[in-house]
Formats: sequence, C-alpha cells, structure tokens
Amino acid sequence: MKIFIDADACPVKDEIRDLAKKYGLPMTFVASYNHYSVHLPVGEVWIFVDTDKESADMRILNLAKSGDIVVTQDIGLASMLIAKDVATFSNRGEKYRESEMAMMLDMRYLHAKERRQGKYSKGPLAMSSADNANFLHKLDTFIKARL
Repeated sequence: MKIFIDADACPVKDEIRDLAKKYGLPMTFVASYNHYSVHLPVGEVWIFVDTDKESADMRILNLAKSGDIVVTQDIGLASMLIAKDVATFSNRGEKYRESEMAMMLDMRYLHAKERRQGKYSKGPLAMSSADNANFLHKLDTFIKARL
C-alpha cells in the first residue's frame, strides 16, 4: 500500500506524513513545477510535472495501483481512481465512493457552467484544525483496517 498526494493545494500534508511514518508506508507527492522548492523535506519523494491543468492528475492516475491510497480534491481524478480500486480521499477525509460519483460529477459540471456564465459561489470554508484532525482520524482508521 502506497500513499499518493495531489500536492498542489493539499492542506493536510503534515497529517499524511505522520500517518505514513506511523505505519511505514511509502508516500509520493505529485505537484506542478510551480510548487518546486529547494527546501523539500529530506527523504520525501516528490514528482514534479508540467503546469498543464491535468498533468499531476495523469501522473497520479498512472502511478496508483489497486490497494493504494490517493488524497485529492479533484473529483474527476477520484472517479478514475475508484475504477482502478484505489482508495481515494478528499482533503477533508471523506472517502470518495462510486455510488456518489455520478452526482458529484454532475454538480462539478453545473458549477463550472455557472462560473462560465459569471456566477461564482463562495467555495468551501478554509480548513480548520478540527478539519485536519478529522482527516487524520478517518485516514488512520482506514489504514488500520487495511493492515
């Protein structure tokens, strides 16, 4: 079991690091070159990809195998990973489920259509420490059940 992180805008990197260390799981961060830094933590695996919109998603999709875990906010990526039997979690700790994917993809489409018409919503609330703790608990519980 490996953990892959869609790292460009992931607010729970530290929580993922803690769990990977706790369970001895390999983890790989995938981000665009825009997020490159010479100050990356020693010993971590970071893969940097082109800045094209879907580059990180395609790299994760190609790397993740059945039984792995991916953390992403991207619903489209999540739907493709679920089809590969990859456990996929949002940054808030919600496990994406195949039974909910059609509705989530429809909502994503409708929101994109509204944005093209100039209608913008506020978006999700900023992550709180309680949200981070909830993410940690849910992913920890999932990993424990798998080991």
